[in-house]
Amino acid sequence: MIHQTAIVDASARIADNVEIGPYSIVGADVEIGSGTVIGPHVVIMGPCKIGCDNRIYQFASVGEAPQDKKYQGEPTWLLIGDRNVVREYVTLNRGTDEGNRETVIGNDNLLMAYSHVAHDCVVGDNTVFANAASLSGHVEVGDYAILGGFTSVHQFTHIGSKSFCGLGSVVTQDIPPFSTAAGNRARVIGINKEGLRRKGFSEALIRALHKSFRELLKSNGSKQDAFANLRPLCDKYPEVEEFVNFVKNSKRGIAS
Repeated sequence: MIHQTAIVDASARIADNVEIGPYSIVGADVEIGSGTVIGPHVVIMGPCKIGCDNRIYQFASVGEAPQDKKYQGEPTWLLIGDRNVVREYVTLNRGTDEGNRETVIGNDNLLMAYSHVAHDCVVGDNTVFANAASLSGHVEVGDYAILGGFTSVHQFTHIGSKSFCGLGSVVTQDIPPFSTAAGNRARVIGINKEGLRRKGFSEALIRALHKSFRELLKSNGSKQDAFANLRPLCDKYPEVEEFVNFVKNSKRGIAS
């Protein structure tokens, strides 16, 4: 299942049913789980651990050294979960000694062509990165988040779960969960209503999230008053509490 033109380091740990295509390179300290398919002309460098049933397309660069001038060759990691799809020319870098020492990508993600995940990022599960969506270092992306094509995310920014960033967004501050953002610079423009309906959210819950959005991000009142006013909704809906706590704990500020 490994093409005769592929180059695989003797120390790499490859499951029996992994496929590795022509002219691909697998370096030292790489582990690849069962059912994963590596296309032609892929480069995978370690230390790197790739889970099961992933599909990595041609010309992807996986586990290469971080693009950080402070990096001096320390052993750091790229950790990839299961059932991810990594399309053409995607670049996924390892962590840095001054960061988390690892870049982490969860399960069931779709990384479309030319997208980039930089050092020390943490990407959850079931996300979609459209073509050329790019994360700078130390970014966190929550489960089911969608980044539109050519979205660029500033370092140390947090993208909340089930949020949506429109085409060409330039994200320099945090995007709360369940919300929609767009623009250069990106601003939160409302709750991701259609996306939440597709996820099975009730109309009552969507209205509660919309009220939270208005109270916290569009009202002229104080944040403390808004937090107090939303306490009953937080007690009723865990998703509202997640939204409120995200805003409360944001370090870079909300892109509102």
